[in-house]
Amino acid sequence: MFIESFRVESPNVKYTDEYIESSYDYATTELSHENRRGAYEWIVKPASVKYHFRTSRRIPKLGVMLVGWGGNNGSTLTAGVIANREGISWVTKDGVQQANYFGSLTQASTCRVGSFQGEEVYAPFKSLLPMVDPNDIVFGGWDINGANLADAMSRAKVLDIDLQKQLRPLMEQMVPLPGIYDPDFIAANQEERANNIIKGTKKEQLFKIVADIREFKAKSNVDQVVVLWTANTERYSDVIVGLNDTKDNLFKSLDRGESEISPSTLYAMACIHEKVPFINGSPQNTFVPGVIEYAILEDSLIGGDDFKSGQTKMKSVLVDFLVGAGIKPTSIVSYNHLGNNDGMNLSAPQTFRSKEISKSNVVDDMVASNAILYKQGEHPDHVVVIKYVPYVGDSKRAMDEYTSEIFMGGKNTIVMHNTCEDSLLAAPLILDLVILAELLTRIQMKQDQEDKFHSFHPVASLLSYLTKAPLVPPGTPVINALAKQRAMLENVFRACVGLSPENNMLMEYK
Repeated sequence: MFIESFRVESPNVKYTDEYIESSYDYATTELSHENRRGAYEWIVKPASVKYHFRTSRRIPKLGVMLVGWGGNNGSTLTAGVIANREGISWVTKDGVQQANYFGSLTQASTCRVGSFQGEEVYAPFKSLLPMVDPNDIVFGGWDINGANLADAMSRAKVLDIDLQKQLRPLMEQMVPLPGIYDPDFIAANQEERANNIIKGTKKEQLFKIVADIREFKAKSNVDQVVVLWTANTERYSDVIVGLNDTKDNLFKSLDRGESEISPSTLYAMACIHEKVPFINGSPQNTFVPGVIEYAILEDSLIGGDDFKSGQTKMKSVLVDFLVGAGIKPTSIVSYNHLGNNDGMNLSAPQTFRSKEISKSNVVDDMVASNAILYKQGEHPDHVVVIKYVPYVGDSKRAMDEYTSEIFMGGKNTIVMHNTCEDSLLAAPLILDLVILAELLTRIQMKQDQEDKFHSFHPVASLLSYLTKAPLVPPGTPVINALAKQRAMLENVFRACVGLSPENNMLMEYK
């Protein structure tokens, strides 16, 4: 059974004109160990912590600024939101297609809220808490290429021609602002398209971004802005003591005009300066230690990185299943080829290395969870290959081979072929990331013994479900298993409206 909306009736929940307030007993465990008969024995004790949540019910008018607005992802997302807002339908060889938000966690998925007369009841994920309607978002942003969004959409070759014809008049007036271009951080093959760039020193570039954010907010009359990087993958920045290892050193390096400060780091610093949430959607290390320290000091939300849309999403499901079933993956080989500009940029070794790191780390926590299968330091052979093949365009091919050890020395091999329409998978993730980032700024919490409410940690690990190399607060374990990431996000939002977490015990049927 599906219901469009619901309201929680509980003594632990209070609705006011301004807030949804809830109290929640969080069940956890306390671990200790004792020396018994010369050996340590671990002791596990159930524990409970009472949390109070407060969520503002006022949904702001949201402006979204995309770095790389004129790229495949940016033009596809903008076109998709306009098509949904205008109720556009178009003719394909398979018939008439209606605009939708398929692929979006917030707009196209559901969550279980209980059972009624023996039937499970599900409601839209977006009905858990008051969220921004994507049709109300105002888009803007930067791009190193000056093509208007209609021409960028045509260049991307992602959407059907009949749809493009209907969208062109609505997108021709959308022109990206000049972006920061540093040829040292991306492939040399991007130079030809870089005709819309911000001049000046790195410090001047940073404050031009600050001015752009302020001007966009004023001109578009939005209440809040979220910025998301969906531009070219950069090479990894060198993390150097005295250069970018602390907030103070980072700003001193900026004053000196140090070359090892990437464009994406400059955008992140500008956003933190303006208290604007910044999401990194590419695998480079935008968030060097100095940026993370700066965000924490300013309590300004950052999250990322790299969209988890196709091959890596499948890997985070399959490896979790295998290890959880007591099967030992010993070799994981992932091969990709794609023909869009992302593939062209990734053909350079230095930018591919950033992608390789983000894809390779995705199994680490699952391997570490099972010391029966893996000895200390043991890890599956994990190889990632990406090739640029212009002919396939945005339709990326991903091929994976998983080889595992099974019972009594046996071997099991799973081979998977995945054709991913890259931008059509990434665009809904961008939508979710900006909607959830905005929502997180409206949720406050405190433990029972605390006097004041406060926001979540500014390093937004709650966005991990949507990114393949999730950024987490220092000292926090990285969780890559997809089901755990989804459950974390849903259960935190359930707690905000006084619902218990989903535990899948189904005790009401036992």
